[in-house]
This record gives sequence, C-alpha cells and structure tokens, in this order.
Amino acid sequence: MTSRVLGTVDRANYFFSSLKLNFGFTVFFDVLIVAIIFYWIYLFLRETRAIRILYGFIILILAMFIARIFNLILLNFILKYLTTALVVAIPIVFQPELRRALEKLGRPRFWTEISLSHDELAKIVDEIHDACKVFSSQRVGALIVIQRRSGLREYIDSGVELEAKVTAVILSSIFFPKSPLHDGAVIIVGGEIVSASSILPVAEVEPGRNLGTRHRAAIGISQVSDAVAIAVSEETGSISIAVGGDLERRITGERLKSRLQRLLRTNIKEESSLFAWFKRRKKREEEKP
Repeated sequence: MTSRVLGTVDRANYFFSSLKLNFGFTVFFDVLIVAIIFYWIYLFLRETRAIRILYGFIILILAMFIARIFNLILLNFILKYLTTALVVAIPIVFQPELRRALEKLGRPRFWTEISLSHDELAKIVDEIHDACKVFSSQRVGALIVIQRRSGLREYIDSGVELEAKVTAVILSSIFFPKSPLHDGAVIIVGGEIVSASSILPVAEVEPGRNLGTRHRAAIGISQVSDAVAIAVSEETGSISIAVGGDLERRITGERLKSRLQRLLRTNIKEESSLFAWFKRRKKREEEKP
C-alpha cells in the first residue's frame, strides 16, 4: 500500500513539475479555457435540479481518489462501476437540461449577473405590494415567486415566458380571472417578470391544515429553492408569504413590504463604499432647495 501511495504522489509531482517546466502562454490559455468551461457548467447547473447531481458526482470522484490511494479494492470496484453507470445515465435523465444549456449558450443574458440597485428593489417591492393590496381587496387569487440565489429555470420553462417590467398594472392584468395566464405562478427574476402560468411543485401538508393549491405550491417552491413566494387567497383575500418551507399567513400590506425588503437584500448589487458615499452626497445636493 505504501508503494502505491508513493506511486500516486510521484505521478502528481511529475505532472506539476512538467507543468512548471512547460508553463507558457499555451498552458495558461489551456487552463483558462478549461476554467471557463467548468464555470459555464456551474452557472447553468445552479439553475436546475442537476446541481445536486454535480455535487454528488464530485463526492464520488473524491471517494474514488481516496480508495485508489489507500488501495481499498472493494470500494474502488463499486465506485468504478457506479461512476460508469452514472456517466451513461446522466445524459438520458438530464436530456432537457442539456438541450437548454446549448440553447442558452448563445443568449447574451446568460453571461450577465442579474442584480438591482436599492432604488430599483424598492420600486419593485412597492409594485408587488400595491398589486397584492388590490388582489386582497377584490378577492383575486394570485401566486408570485421572486427568485433569489437559487435558479428557477425548470419552473420558468413550464410556463409562458415573458419579458415585462414588474408593475402593479401588469401583475393585475395577468391574474385577472378571465386572463388566459391567471392560472399558475408568475416568476420574477431581477427586475423582470420572466414567466406566467408556471407550474410549481406542490408540498404535502399535515392533515388538518386547510390549504389550497396556491398556498401548497408557495410552500413547495420555497422548499426546493430559496425563492420568496407570495400567495393571495381568492376565498378570503388574505396574503401569505412562504420562505424556506414555512408559510406566514394573513399578513398585512405593510408587513409584506417590510418582509420583502429584508428577504430580497441578496438581490442588491454591491457598491464600493466610496461610490456609495458620492452617490448619497449627490442625492442630498439635488434635494436641497
């Protein structure tokens, strides 16, 4: 076993020493391309359920490496054939995701991070708040999902894709009872409504809890992602918010606004302290009479 460990270490030392001797523009360019490819794969997979498979695959590779170093014959045998089976199964199971990955490669928006300024976030929260107040007063059922860090691509693709600003008027037109898009959820990413009539996973609830499909879907999407889901009941007009699998029911409009402002801080783009100071100073000067 000692000779096997030394052999593995020697091969690693040889690889890094040869890399050091031959290091130049070509090697740097090669490493850069591989890094970009892996980063692109991560950017895509983090928006899908396949990210969990990727983490599991990395753990399997590490386990194989450890089994090989310490000559764990049985474990190495099992992991070898398990990995082979996974390599064959992954393209079959995740065929839709792989197809979308190739489609997204040519989209410019894929390469940009979606973030908001404080003012943009405040505007969006106000529009959602105003829309929910209208839904509540008129007993209009609604389900709004706001993406945070976890991607929601597979749920966006289940609905009708849109590119619309987040305004109370547009949200009202979508959830108007006679609208063809009123069933399902609206999904908001950044400052845009990206889909309507989307299908969400429905959570199993405890016996005795009187929850409709919208509220169960709000809980369901918050269980599988870090998204914020808002549900408005068409029977009672009450507003509920779901985060992390927990549902807070019958909240007021002001409570909704404060919760959204706190929960969506992760969507705010960071600014350097110096830039932020100049921006605040300029705003104060503009407000002076």
